Amino acid sequence: MFPKTGIQNCIIHQIRNSTRYVSYKDLKALVADLKAVYAAADEPSALEALEAFAQRWDKKYPKISASWQDNWPNLSTYFKFPQEVRRLIYTTNAIEGFNRQLRKVTKAKSVFPTDDSLLKMLYLAMMDITKKWTGRRQDWSMIHAQLAVYFADRLPD
Repeated sequence: MFPKTGIQNCIIHQIRNSTRYVSYKDLKALVADLKAVYAAADEPSALEALEAFAQRWDKKYPKISASWQDNWPNLSTYFKFPQEVRRLIYTTNAIEGFNRQLRKVTKAKSVFPTDDSLLKMLYLAMMDITKKWTGRRQDWSMIHAQLAVYFADRLPD
């Protein structure tokens, strides 16, 4: 459907999965070392930090660095963008919350007489959900300008 789309997995969920079985006494240091990976300035620096993480923690928690390496193609997409945009896309919580609210609406009525009736219900739910969005990002104009540079062929003027 969207051939030019880059996939970015949620960094927050990757961190949560990584720390699920970590001892409490190791947690603070391990998370600090992981932060060096996902907060790196660019992808080569992040890979170096991931290697340093693996050297330090693989004896005790070998599956963590393996998980990051296995998922790296979908965890590193955001390194293609400047820092302002990275802060926007490193977590998918907003998207997941929106999808959860749409599922809640459609779950109440599991059968729709036509496809149009389903689309109408989703449209009305989306309008209701977005009415509650009152927050505004202070740095949105800067983020939008960066997105306009990267996606000039896909963003309308």
